[in-house]
Amino acid sequence: MPDGADAYLLKHVIHDWNDEKAIAILASCRRAMPAHGKLLIVEGVYPRRIDESLASRGAAANDVNMMVATGGRQRSESEFRTLYDTAGFTLTRIVPTPARVAVIEGTRVG
Repeated sequence: MPDGADAYLLKHVIHDWNDEKAIAILASCRRAMPAHGKLLIVEGVYPRRIDESLASRGAAANDVNMMVATGGRQRSESEFRTLYDTAGFTLTRIVPTPARVAVIEGTRVG
């Protein structure tokens, strides 16, 4: 991980990994960044509740695909918050996009 960047961007990376490995990736970003740095993850955010909607069905299908193919998984807002907290970040906001992914922003703690 290169040192000293103002922001670190991970797109469709974290959903490939279980929590332990995902936290290790995020912690590596934290070690490399300065105190004012930001972490930006671009991923789908799993809905709070699965219903019959196309978005819910797509999220559930993607979750199963990640679990089978890579051992990873889709995560909800609260699960991303836990990953960020454990890796030394504060989740500051989630910005939805029209592309069925969100930008999950975090700042370094301490």
